[in-house]
Amino acid sequence: MSAKPDNPAPGIGVLFVCTGNICRSPTAEGVFRARVAAAGHAARLRIDSAGTHGYHVGEPPDRRSVAAARKRGYDLAPLRARRLAREDYAAFDYLIAMDRDHLDIMRRGAKGGERDRVHLFLDFAPQLGEDEVPDPYYGEGDGFEHVLDLVEAASDGLLAHIVATHFPLGSSR
Repeated sequence: MSAKPDNPAPGIGVLFVCTGNICRSPTAEGVFRARVAAAGHAARLRIDSAGTHGYHVGEPPDRRSVAAARKRGYDLAPLRARRLAREDYAAFDYLIAMDRDHLDIMRRGAKGGERDRVHLFLDFAPQLGEDEVPDPYYGEGDGFEHVLDLVEAASDGLLAHIVATHFPLGSSR
C-alpha cells in the first residue's frame, strides 16, 4: 500500500478496496502479488490497496490478518493503510471492491467510463457461490482464514481474466 500514484508506472493497475484497508484489501494485495509473481507477471502489473474510509491511514494491517497470511506464506507486514483517492480511478485499470457497500461507494465516486473499472472481487470466483468477502475485523473464529480462502480463489480468477484479456496467447512475460 504505497502512496497514491501521481504518475503511475506502466502496466495493468489493480487496486483492492475495503473499508479501512487493514484486513481484506491488504490480504487481497498480498495474495494477489504472490500469485502474480508465481505466474511470472510481476513486471506487468501494479498492485495496491486502499480503504473507502481513512480510519487507519498509515497503520499496518491488522495483526490477525498478518498472522493468518503468514501461515500461508504471504507477507503483509510491510503494507500500510491509505484511503482511496480520486486519482486512483485514472491510475488503475481494475478497482476491486470487497463487498457491495464498497462497490456502491466506489461507483458513486467514479466518473463516466471509470465505472467500468470497478468490480466486485468475488465476481472473479463464481464457483464459490458467494458475492462478498466478509469483514473479519469484529468476528471470531476462523474469519481471517475464510477471507484467505475467498481471496486466494478470487485472485486466481482475476489473474486468469487479466492474462486472457491483456496478455493473450501466452505472450512473453
